Amino acid sequence: MEHGEKNITVIDENGNEQLCEVLFTFDSEEFGKSYVLYYPMSSEQDDEEEIEIHASSFTAGENGVDGELQPIESEEEWDLIEEMLNTFLDEEEGE
Repeated sequence: MEHGEKNITVIDENGNEQLCEVLFTFDSEEFGKSYVLYYPMSSEQDDEEEIEIHASSFTAGENGVDGELQPIESEEEWDLIEEMLNTFLDEEEGE
């Protein structure tokens, strides 16, 4: 997965591929990881419904392509992600 890439394919627990749009990515020096927040493309069709946003840490593959997503492992990481998401959403509303 490349920084700045807008779409990623995520394979769910059933082995199904799902195309997702990247909301944003960020790096954390505290945890030494990169994170991606994304949502399924099918979610953006209905403005009335709240979009389910997913988050994962990731490591970039060769040449920054085909990275691997990993689950978030700690409550501290979730706190950081929630803080970053809230900041992102506040900035989006301000525009």
